[in-house]
Amino acid sequence: MQDNFAIYPSLKNMPVIITGGASGIGEQITRAFVAQGSKVGFIDSNEDASHRLYNDLSGKLNFEICDLGQTDDLKKAFSSLITEIGQPGALVNNAARDDRHSWQEVTSEYFDDRIATNLKHQFFSIQAVAPDMIARGGGSIINLGSNSWWEAGGGFPIYATSKGAVHGLTRTMARDLGGHRIRVNTVVPGWIMTDRQKELWVTKDALEKHQERQCLPDLIEPVYVARMVLFLASEDSAMCSANNYMVEAGSI
Repeated sequence: MQDNFAIYPSLKNMPVIITGGASGIGEQITRAFVAQGSKVGFIDSNEDASHRLYNDLSGKLNFEICDLGQTDDLKKAFSSLITEIGQPGALVNNAARDDRHSWQEVTSEYFDDRIATNLKHQFFSIQAVAPDMIARGGGSIINLGSNSWWEAGGGFPIYATSKGAVHGLTRTMARDLGGHRIRVNTVVPGWIMTDRQKELWVTKDALEKHQERQCLPDLIEPVYVARMVLFLASEDSAMCSANNYMVEAGSI
């Protein structure tokens, strides 16, 4: 099936920046844009994974190592990538951590850290690239949400709260930036079979229960999230903004 995936001419040579682009869903998004011939830059905190991906893709991209929760460092990373690849035509706010946690044990410090990791960086990433997108005459911002809060999933209340807030960020920034022909959308993944998910939380029983909730019987690989991101970054989606695009096999 993947041999039949689309090529988007509008993505060739387009500067694209991805947060959390070194592993998991982000890695597949990075690989997908490189395959389209885009000028790719990503930001990640994992230095080893970043170098592995860079080498595996024969250096056909740029990256910056950064703690996304540190806003000043984040802005510097964006500035460096924009200098290297040019004014971004697309931003993909992918970085997040879905660590499980009990509501009884959440501290103020943990709450602030999770909000910074899963939500705050998305706003400041938009702030960092929007002036260049305005200068180039438009662009596409794609925020990664989650269907966890749509499903009323338990076991990670601060993660779910952060991801629920992403939708509000998307809607309001779509209005604020739309006059500059910048479209802002949310991609909403279901339970995606990344290596991290398989290592930490996938069990036979959990998969069986989850597949019962999906309309489609197949497990969702990260590549399918990447394909939706490519569409929303391309000019094929020129009239799409302020909306949610689900990649969850009909599990809501």
